[in-house]
Amino acid sequence: MRENDLIARHFRLTPVQTAALRKLGLITIRDLLYHFPARYEAQGSDASARELVPGTKVTLYGTLSKLKAKKLWKSRRAVTEGWFEDATGRVKCMWFNQPYIASYVSEGSFVRLAGTVGGSGKSPYIANPEFEVVPRGSVPNGLFVEEARSQKLDARSSVLPVYPESRGVTSLWFYHAIKRILEDGAHKEIADPIPEDIRKKYHLPDVWTALVWTHAPEKNEHAEAARKRFAFEEIFIMQTARAQERALNDAQAPFLISNGETHAEKFLASINFPPTRAQSCAIVDILKDFSGSHPMARLLEGDVGSGKTLVAAAAAYTVVHSRPTGRTSGTLQVAYMAPTEILATQHFQSFIEYFRHLPINIALITGSGCWKFPSKVSRGKPTAISRVQLLKWVENGEIAMVVGTHALIQKSVKFRNLALAIVDEQHKFGTKQRRALTKKSSYAPHFLSMTATPIPRTLALTLYGDLDISVLDELPPGRAKVTTRIIKKEDRAGAYESVRRELREGRQAFVVCPRIEEPDPEKMNALQAKSAKAEAKHLQKDVFPEFKVGLLHGAMAQKEKDHCMQEFAAGKIQVLVATSVVEVGLNVPNATVMMIEGAERFGLAQLHQLRGRIMRSSHPPHCFLLPETFGQVSSKRLRALEKSSDGFKLAEADLETRGAGDLLGRRQWGISDIGMEALKNPRLIQAAREEAFALVREDPALRRYQELAARAASVSGAMHSE
Repeated sequence: MRENDLIARHFRLTPVQTAALRKLGLITIRDLLYHFPARYEAQGSDASARELVPGTKVTLYGTLSKLKAKKLWKSRRAVTEGWFEDATGRVKCMWFNQPYIASYVSEGSFVRLAGTVGGSGKSPYIANPEFEVVPRGSVPNGLFVEEARSQKLDARSSVLPVYPESRGVTSLWFYHAIKRILEDGAHKEIADPIPEDIRKKYHLPDVWTALVWTHAPEKNEHAEAARKRFAFEEIFIMQTARAQERALNDAQAPFLISNGETHAEKFLASINFPPTRAQSCAIVDILKDFSGSHPMARLLEGDVGSGKTLVAAAAAYTVVHSRPTGRTSGTLQVAYMAPTEILATQHFQSFIEYFRHLPINIALITGSGCWKFPSKVSRGKPTAISRVQLLKWVENGEIAMVVGTHALIQKSVKFRNLALAIVDEQHKFGTKQRRALTKKSSYAPHFLSMTATPIPRTLALTLYGDLDISVLDELPPGRAKVTTRIIKKEDRAGAYESVRRELREGRQAFVVCPRIEEPDPEKMNALQAKSAKAEAKHLQKDVFPEFKVGLLHGAMAQKEKDHCMQEFAAGKIQVLVATSVVEVGLNVPNATVMMIEGAERFGLAQLHQLRGRIMRSSHPPHCFLLPETFGQVSSKRLRALEKSSDGFKLAEADLETRGAGDLLGRRQWGISDIGMEALKNPRLIQAAREEAFALVREDPALRRYQELAARAASVSGAMHSE
């Protein structure tokens, strides 16, 4: 059995089990070994069949026999029944929804069986016990007289691993399958990606010992040590991939941006309000990057309404006032990519306002059409032009600044001197799309990535380790403070009346729902989340009949979504019912009130992002949270949102209580549960980062660390295939 062998080569799998393993991403023996326990359960005390007490955890030694799979008469639930017997008596055992158990163990096998006693004192039973076949020489207190194996696999561990399951493969299946792999020694073929000197420095066990300790720990300390090691390993590999990405960037020659400070000062003097301290610091960071020996690679993090566009405009202004190398005319070019047409159009208008006094051309490219500013007919307005003509002007360098959606990365779009690429709401784009934009020029452009999602430092260092980070942690003066209230069911009518008052004043409202469709009627009791479609109908008919109610959700065609957002932005729709698709990319200053249904189903950071849609003007905004349930944990989280408007503090709280998967989406980044836990440990993150970057500085291609190079390449490949 080799670590890169397919699981199916060594285990007889049913079609359901094959599908379940594939769903979990488990294909090879190595994948199975890296399927770590979610938790451990302490084993009960040694006992015998005649001294069982209901409610206690016990460990028994004896034989299993008469195992038979059947279905219960009333519920038709699958169950495997059998009898455990030792010298003192016997007890019934039952495994629910695990029909394979009957064929998993031979009749009369000697086993160690652990579980909780159920039933009554006269007729006890053990439901879903963990068990394993052990040598017949094993007896309570005498334990295993056979010599421990070389890796010290003690079958009488004090804790039992409990694995993440999927329909068709249970924790017990994983327990026995992985035990067999360890006994066959396949884990010894796995190469350790962490160099020995780093393992010693941080007192980490090698990969072979750690695999044994995580799947068959003799004590809790072993399991904890293994978990620490694999957490370090995952973050270390990710940081190594980021370090290599950064090394590739720093090896390229940048565009030279001349007189950056002078141009930035001139731009800031042209606007009607002073920048905040945080904006000024971010601009200084960017200007330093422009004068460096390699292209800028920077992430601009800013809370909702913190003024990221102003910083981007200052950077763009500086670039378009610089000449291409060796030329006395023409300008360098800037590309600004946004995730939606309406957001791209909004930024196009913003840059027109910032640059209308300058003799430069600005363009907008979307799937719907192309526009250019200024118009030859009317100098103060943009004009629609043909795509062919605009692309010609972009390619020959006549257009200095191009704003657009994904349309910017199409092959037909070519730049002459693209010196700065800006990506807004960067997490809405895959890495492959972001990289495609930076490949649009013969030289490597400076790169500025922006996000309105506050990200805790440990998470940012891990996910964006190849980028320098600037943070906008204050709001410009004049922004009204949002009032957030948790609304109980009995207070809903009052909340509706508050919304109605805002609408009568000419304002607009959002109503956000957790789901698009109504759930299956048979599952209504299990899932009560309101749907956007049903809520839109209800509000239009029964609550706000005098106002127009619109509907927006992710399953709509892009043209439908854009039309709906344009109608709302124009004030033709007064109440917009939507899913979390409105989290980013919709700037409607006239919208001052928001109701969030099923608020406990969203993370704090996401709720903060949603209410950011109503923090765009000087009018007092109101956010109403309408949870379906008032559990202790969810109530605590929502109260935190009531009290705080600091997105970074809320993001830290979300990371602590819910994990990074709820902040940015687990699937997008491919971080395991153990990696999620590591993100809460700043010291571990910093140590892994320092070691990874030091290693890459010393050996950029990692020629001395083949396994680490392969694992880092796999992480990079996953990122670039997004």
